[in-house]
Amino acid sequence: MLNIRKGGHRDLERWYNMFEVDFDERELLPKLGLHTAISKGDAELLILYDEDSKLELAYALVLCRNVYGYVLLKYFGVLPWYRGKGVGLQAMRMLNKRYAETQGILAEISVFDPEDTETRRKLNKYFSRFGYEPLNCGYRLGGAEADLLIKPIKGTAEIAPVADRVIRDFYSRVIGPTKFARMVEIRVK
Repeated sequence: MLNIRKGGHRDLERWYNMFEVDFDERELLPKLGLHTAISKGDAELLILYDEDSKLELAYALVLCRNVYGYVLLKYFGVLPWYRGKGVGLQAMRMLNKRYAETQGILAEISVFDPEDTETRRKLNKYFSRFGYEPLNCGYRLGGAEADLLIKPIKGTAEIAPVADRVIRDFYSRVIGPTKFARMVEIRVK
């Protein structure tokens, strides 16, 4: 049975290496900024583990405190040796349940190889399975085209006109405005 626990600073030190493996360096948030955000309650590092064996199977880093009531699922991953075994499905259900009292959950899908349309399609299909919808905004992350998705819960899916403010609010708690301007670009279509 899969369970979830909130990680602390020691866990971030261990799991940050996995972020570096699973995500491109252009979308990585600085470790020091994440430590600060976790200390202030602006971010949660969630560790999903098997209750019987106590083995850690997956992780999620969620930027969770902003003025709009949404959360941003920044990083989500399953350890490579547990992929394809249903862990991701169980983990996503648990994350959706954990944030069921929010306005909604935002997620970024980035694939830095422009020719790798298959991975992007699979990721969009995976998230749509859980009720995530694409936001109609031009979203770039680390200089590459990315998809910004929303799972509306209590709020609306129509936040594209204010997506830049919502995203800026999340990131401002981890990085400064200069780094944000280099990392994220949002244009309302």
